[in-house]
Amino acid sequence: MTFRDLFDFAAAQPGVVALLLLAVPALAFLINLWAGTTDAEIWRWRYVYAGLVYAACIPGIFALTLNIYLFLFERQSLWTMNLALQVLPILTMMATLMLIKRKMPFKYIPGFGRLSGFMTLIAALIGILWFVDRLKLVAFTYVPFSYVVFGFVALLIIIRFAWSRVF
Repeated sequence: MTFRDLFDFAAAQPGVVALLLLAVPALAFLINLWAGTTDAEIWRWRYVYAGLVYAACIPGIFALTLNIYLFLFERQSLWTMNLALQVLPILTMMATLMLIKRKMPFKYIPGFGRLSGFMTLIAALIGILWFVDRLKLVAFTYVPFSYVVFGFVALLIIIRFAWSRVF
């Protein structure tokens, strides 16, 4: 099974996809009601909030990355977007994060720093690849490929360090 087959299968059942994606912010809303108002009561729900953050952010980040790839590299038109697979995960992620942030700061949610670092790494990687794609540079060189990979990883580390210093 390829990604195309998976997306075609999911696109054939948009109601199921929408139901699964909309269940995450609905669950976050219900947990916000159940969690109580004191800090101790909210603190006990932090791992549930972490699960909700991951349940919302993994499809959301994937959809965002896929959209950027499709628009920058594949030149997909806005008119051919699949709303259930390309827009709804991003809206679900934003709604879930906004609901959770109203109840608990993200710094108290376990693993949220890793998610933000992962998003930074993906954004830097896409930016570098887009720049290289637009450069249309063809180089014939005798530099071993391992040096190119090392330079690429070093560039990503520098971008990650600079991003953490800025924010």
